[in-house]
Amino acid sequence: MTTPRAQKVSLDITPYYHCVSRCVRRSFLCGEDKISGKSYEHRRQWVEERILKLAQVYCIDICAYAVMSNHYHLVIHLNPAKANQLSNIEVIERWGSEHQLPLLIQRYIHAPLTSAEGRQCEALVEKWRQRLYSLSWFMKELNFDIAKQANQEDGCTGHFWEGRFKSQALLDEKSLLAAMTYVDLNPVRAKINPTPETSEHTSVKKRLDSLAQNEPTPSGLFPFTGYVNQSQPEGIPFRLMDYLKWLDWAGRQIRDDKPGYIESHQPDILSRLSLNPTEYLKLCTNLERKRCLWFGPPEQLQKVKNNFSKQRIHGISF
Repeated sequence: MTTPRAQKVSLDITPYYHCVSRCVRRSFLCGEDKISGKSYEHRRQWVEERILKLAQVYCIDICAYAVMSNHYHLVIHLNPAKANQLSNIEVIERWGSEHQLPLLIQRYIHAPLTSAEGRQCEALVEKWRQRLYSLSWFMKELNFDIAKQANQEDGCTGHFWEGRFKSQALLDEKSLLAAMTYVDLNPVRAKINPTPETSEHTSVKKRLDSLAQNEPTPSGLFPFTGYVNQSQPEGIPFRLMDYLKWLDWAGRQIRDDKPGYIESHQPDILSRLSLNPTEYLKLCTNLERKRCLWFGPPEQLQKVKNNFSKQRIHGISF
């Protein structure tokens, strides 16, 4: 039986999630269809641009993404605090950039309203504010736009995506690192590209391109800030250079099919998080091979069970 989304996403437990959405038709989302010979490579750019654009509208931060031939991966950070800091006008501007605003809201912006009309507008704005950090709304907007463009190009109608996207809750920093590694190395493991820096339409390629130009983190991507304290801005709790070292090391292990081989020089991030490299590589590699909704240490999985009053959940512990 399908698990309700409300039992897969809980901000009380974690703001981090790994999401996958797959194409339902035989024809490819992107890449080249070997049967028809038709190339859909340009659609990768559609998906990448749409992800980054929506990230600037929604209060949802993109930690990692990879656009593959018939699916895409996202690792996201839901940011309700950011949404709650927005003024009513800022919420309206964000929502209005993607949706037609009701006439009453347009009047709310430009002219005085009765007290009843004002309360009606404020209730609507609060509904939009909550949607701005909703994972379901973000994925709905992303998939709808891509499906519409692809159907127009293919000259057909009907479902383009599987009915529901897959989501996995990432319960701690180790699970966040595993999911980001899995996503950023997806093209390498699929033998599409030899290295992360040559993997087009991935977050790691986007970050490395900016790094090469001495530019800040690209708009829409959650920045690496290291271990966050109160004086630091919000961001991914690793240093970028540590992550890149770890990613390069992990990528070589997976590509050479030597999960049990550990090099003498390990990235700092391994020792900081007390990770066992051999077991951790297996965890990264098998992330999508099991039915997993919750991903983290045993004590965090128990917290999920308690939160939803369940004896069993679909989780992977480490």
